[in-house]
This record gives sequence, C-alpha cells and structure tokens, in this order.
Amino acid sequence: MKKQVKKAVIPAAGLGTRFLPATKAQPKEMLPIVDTPTIQFIVEEAIASGIEEILIITSGNKRSIEDHFDKSYELEDTLEKKGKKEMLEMVQNISNMVNIHYIRQKEPKGLGHAVLCAKAFINDEPFAVLLGDDIVYTEPGQTTALGQLIDVYNQTGASVVGVQTVAKEDVNKYGIVAPSKTQKSVDGRTYKLSDMIEKPVVEEAPSQMAVLGRYVLNPEIFDLLETQAAGAGNEIQLTDAIKRLMARQQVYAYDFVGRRYDVGDKFGFVQATIDYALRDSSLHEQVENYIKQLVEEK
Repeated sequence: MKKQVKKAVIPAAGLGTRFLPATKAQPKEMLPIVDTPTIQFIVEEAIASGIEEILIITSGNKRSIEDHFDKSYELEDTLEKKGKKEMLEMVQNISNMVNIHYIRQKEPKGLGHAVLCAKAFINDEPFAVLLGDDIVYTEPGQTTALGQLIDVYNQTGASVVGVQTVAKEDVNKYGIVAPSKTQKSVDGRTYKLSDMIEKPVVEEAPSQMAVLGRYVLNPEIFDLLETQAAGAGNEIQLTDAIKRLMARQQVYAYDFVGRRYDVGDKFGFVQATIDYALRDSSLHEQVENYIKQLVEEK
C-alpha cells in the first residue's frame, strides 16, 4: 500500500544576502508580505495540502522563526487583558498550526545537503519540499500548488517536481526539466521526465519549464544525496540527485496552477506585497487609489 505524504521539509538556512541590510539580523523568511512573514505562507500551504509534520532546516541567526511559531505567553496575556480577542485568536492559531520541528544545517553546502539533513526525520516515507523563496497564490477553493503535486504522486507513486514556464532569457536562473519524447503528457500538465539541468545556458536549455520550489520526493533520494558530488556553485544540488533518481525510477513534472512569486528577488517581493495588499479587503481601496494616483502623476 502506497504511503501518504504527511511530512514536509522547508529549507530556511540561506543567508538572504540579496536583502541586505534587512537580513543582517533578521531571517529573510521572516520578512513580511503586508503583515505575514513569508515562511508562514509556506507553512499554511503545507497544512492546506494535508501535511501533518514539518521540519524547518535553519542555521544561525534564525531563532526568530522558531519564536514566531512558538507560544507567546506574554503577548497572549497582554492581548487578553486588553480584550483584543481577534488578535489573540490569530496569535494562538499560529502556535497551534501544526507540529513543527527544527534542525540546523551547520554548513552552507547547498539545497541538496539541506534536504539530506532531514533524512532521520523523514525515515522511509515520501515527503514534500517547499522552498521559502517561492510563494504560490491559489484562488479560494482551488487546490494548493503542493496539493496538486501530491495528487499526481497519489496517482503515480513517483516523485514529482512542480514546474511553470519561464521566459527563455530566464532559464539560466532555474533547474530546467526535459520532458520525455516517448511518453507524451495526457492532461497537458503532467510530464514524465528524461533529464534535468541546473541553471543551463539559454542555448542548452531542454525546455522553458523551470522547477519552482515545490517537490514531492520518494525517500530513495537520500541514498543519492549522500553520494552526490558538488555541482553548480560548488554546492550539493537537489536537481543533480533527482536526475540520478530518474535512472532508478520514474520522475514526473507537474505544471501547477497558481500565481507564483519569487520573494527571494526584490521585484518579486514588491509584486507579492502589492498583490496581497490588493487582495486584503481592508487595504484594497486605499492601495488601488494610490496606484491610480501614481499613474496619473506620471
């Protein structure tokens, strides 16, 4: 009987140098989109996808992530005494979301090494990986991006990577997949893979389908990560290990539905902030009017 995907890994050990000086003393994962830390969006997506236990891979200077998801007795007591029931409930909900565990990646050896740190936590179960730089918005009532991948895993029993099409000039920023030429997609979204290349030059990219921060992986990936040589950036790349996994078992890509934001990029962060503010009923009118005013002034 196929095991269910109930555990997720969120690598959050990066230094966030693209957001200095803001990240000098604060994890980039705690930078807020309007009023919610980016990592909370990731955790909420995992929970909405049926995940029951989460392991966050951290490093030094990341204590505030743990504090955010922990119970805050002093804050809760203050809110209760002031009669701020809605705020109190919101704060309590954050600490009661899900079982969250933490482990430190002691050296910055790359995404593949960060995932390998989760081996004991995952054991022999299939698991999800969600990268904190990628927030995916799905409409209310729509299946989450990770949920879509889990559906494919439930149908195939195979590892699945989440992809979307990117501009040709941007393929060198991502892991790019090569769909099988012999097995065509039945639904136009699910593709059996024949290859993956980490950050290829434009001329050598096998497609424009980029891996965008969502994975469902079989536990056999750990055997490969343990023997994986350093790749791009002299780091242990998850992409390289998944490519080797293809020689042992089928791996699929799924072109997920949803609006993806690269919040590890400054412009992507600004886009997410504007869009989420416009989705907030208490801010929509003010933000919309301000944008119209800016356009008129130009």
